[in-house]
Amino acid sequence: MFFDKYIVPVLIILAVAALFAFLLAFLGEKLKVEKDPIIDQIRENLCGANCGGCGYAGCDGFAQALYEGKADINKCNPTSVENKQKIAQLLGKVVEIDEPTVAVVHCNGVNSKIKANYVGYKDCKAAASVGGGRACSTACLGYGSCKSVCTQDAISIVNGVSVIDKTKCGSCGSCINECPYALIGRVPKSAKVYVACSNKCKGKEVIAACQNGCIACGLCEKNCPSGAITLKGNLAQIDYAKCNGCMVCVSKCPKKCIKEL
Repeated sequence: MFFDKYIVPVLIILAVAALFAFLLAFLGEKLKVEKDPIIDQIRENLCGANCGGCGYAGCDGFAQALYEGKADINKCNPTSVENKQKIAQLLGKVVEIDEPTVAVVHCNGVNSKIKANYVGYKDCKAAASVGGGRACSTACLGYGSCKSVCTQDAISIVNGVSVIDKTKCGSCGSCINECPYALIGRVPKSAKVYVACSNKCKGKEVIAACQNGCIACGLCEKNCPSGAITLKGNLAQIDYAKCNGCMVCVSKCPKKCIKEL
């Protein structure tokens, strides 16, 4: 009676489980999709940062997208030019490889005025959701959200403003995606200068909010010997294809918002 009550049901359950296991193994072998080894070779040539800056969930997803022709190899900034060329060869494509870049913070907000004291979770997105606390609407909040997602330890907070170490930055884009005010951008790694401001207001309004913002005075544009600087929307813009790194703009900017990289 004991055997019938307990052992038989257990044996039946084990038999059914074994049958299902066999069927799963059999069907898995029959239905499995063979993976092209080129995908693994593409993955091996990617930087391996798994930063998500390319827009995919890690390097595996990006490698698959490249293989399927759904992604652009230039979207992976941390991968070296040499490895990008190897990937292009694996794909049998001629790809124009973009110049390596680094991230910069387009803010010189050390002297950005405070309009309110923010009290809350020390996170840039949280602070931005309630106005941020600074008079300049495009000032770096300095709570380090970008620093927290940087995979290369390239970002530090100096005097309340994020600063990126060019020698460490892999230009993955994680910090760019994280900044609520879109203050972080990319410039060519060979660049000598960048504009440390994002405020497109008129000069008088900028001065009321920050002592070091671009006031659209035009001195950089007028004095640039290579014609690399123009004013667009009250903000200096640099054409790096023309810039020769002479530093004239750095010396002429009265607000010191054009900085040496």
